[in-house]
Amino acid sequence: MSTIPIHIKRVYEKPEASDGKRILVDRLWPRGLTKEQAAVDEWMKEIAPSHELRKWYAHRLEHYEKFKELYLQELQQDKPSQLLRQIREMAEDCTVTLLYAAKDTTMNQAVVLKEIIETS
Repeated sequence: MSTIPIHIKRVYEKPEASDGKRILVDRLWPRGLTKEQAAVDEWMKEIAPSHELRKWYAHRLEHYEKFKELYLQELQQDKPSQLLRQIREMAEDCTVTLLYAAKDTTMNQAVVLKEIIETS
């Protein structure tokens, strides 16, 4: 299968036309942002890590590999796997940017999602 380019971006960064379809992949709405400021086209909170996994990870970088492993298991459930297919299909037709609120730009769920979508 060919690679589908997926962009990722902090939701707090300024929206740009080049973002294409902006999909928020956090379970919680980002603090301090209105819907207008976030300019989110779709909020797929069901694809985000579970509350339990999110709380356990708490962006402790030493736990990232285990977080990634557990998150990949969660993504195999029905609803998240359907949403992954939906994002992949969207990305075949237009630019897709996955939005997240985490301060860490390299070890978060959007990075995991990007990797899965681009390589599967």
